[in-house]
Amino acid sequence: MSLDPDIARFLAALPPPSTVAEASLLDLRAASETALPALQGPLEDVAAVRDVLVAATDGHAIGVRVYWPAGHRPGHARPGLVFAHGGGWFQGSLAVYDNPCRALANASGCVVIAMAYRLAPEHPFPVPLEDVYAVLDWSHRTAAALDVDPSRLLVGGDSAGGNLAAGVALLARDRGGPPIHHQLLLYPALDTAVDTDSHRRYGEGHFLTTALMQRCWEAYVGAHSLASPYAVPARAQDLTGLPAASILVCDHDPLRDEGEHYARRLQLAGVPVRCERLPGMVHACLHLLGTAPASRILLDRSAALLAEVM
Repeated sequence: MSLDPDIARFLAALPPPSTVAEASLLDLRAASETALPALQGPLEDVAAVRDVLVAATDGHAIGVRVYWPAGHRPGHARPGLVFAHGGGWFQGSLAVYDNPCRALANASGCVVIAMAYRLAPEHPFPVPLEDVYAVLDWSHRTAAALDVDPSRLLVGGDSAGGNLAAGVALLARDRGGPPIHHQLLLYPALDTAVDTDSHRRYGEGHFLTTALMQRCWEAYVGAHSLASPYAVPARAQDLTGLPAASILVCDHDPLRDEGEHYARRLQLAGVPVRCERLPGMVHACLHLLGTAPASRILLDRSAALLAEVM
């Protein structure tokens, strides 16, 4: 399917690729703090928001923001979604993802538990993954206080956050960690290889570029890329025993094929999985609700798929 018209206009107005290619990751990080919220539309109201600090295994205090969806009544347990934000592991923050997390909470009916995991390149793998695992463990231990049903605890994320969600599902399985009811992987980054058909077709001119994705992987995994399936879930040899998954990929996204390939591998391993391709969408469409209203399909399909498993 062709690009959504609003997204096509958005892409046509972007700076030339050379501008991004010449910028440092730290400069791109700083720019995203204002550029992405400007695309997201009006702030959604939720029942409540609370900021807390959670201790990482090394004592670092991880900032966590909890969102209770509109209409929530205290004392009534809901599914809880431990959500890792995207941004190529080097950018993204609780502030940038405030409105997307509000929208996700309202659409899904979940208590969304978002965290400010430490970012690469200052903190490469495994630090971001261990931060997500610490928040997962905390969410399970404090579920009652969060009005979360511990038997319906989910992990999710978009892009690099989808990678972290898939990685933490593998880690929790192997460590005998907190039980995870489901994975919600939104256009996830799963493989360091960038030789798929979707990379060849959409690796330039469709928001995320293959060149930038390669820089993101280098910043996050470096020498670990061949060593750990927790960093690169597509390289995991054994996918049995993982939680069921819902995977949403975007039609015009260089990461599309690796998400669909991972879904097929999960199915072959006996893991229940639903994978859908979102027509007309590009990578990071979670941020485009105020720019391209059709991007709402990401929230609508996430909510519909989660409703089937909760």
